[in-house]
Amino acid sequence: MKKIHIIAVLMMLISAVILITASGDVSSYSTFEVARNTGERVKIAGVFAKNKSMEYNPEKDPNWFSFHLTDTDNVTEKVILLQPKPQDFERSEQVILTGSYENGIFVADEVLTKCPSKYKDEEIALRKKSDNTNRQ
Repeated sequence: MKKIHIIAVLMMLISAVILITASGDVSSYSTFEVARNTGERVKIAGVFAKNKSMEYNPEKDPNWFSFHLTDTDNVTEKVILLQPKPQDFERSEQVILTGSYENGIFVADEVLTKCPSKYKDEEIALRKKSDNTNRQ
């Protein structure tokens, strides 16, 4: 075999190892029920339950925020986030948490929030204006 062939085979093996290693970090979204039953670290997508209580006291502990989340199965659970409360959390359209159950409570250490676009109203107005112009 030529050196170029050996290098190509080695590169393919290294690429395969990297893909296999990275695939362990890729996960699909789960629910509270699955998280409770498996006890594993999961990602849960849901919405902030605005009608339930939330607790955040940055003077006492800035990395402790408690709230309720409703998952995709419409199950609402109390969540403890071990991070500061995200800015504009109450306005979020969707919340994605990464964590696991500890002593019967879902404890998250990562959070992603999807907030409504501040440009959404402007975009709708521009589309309407464009549609009206095209019709004339």
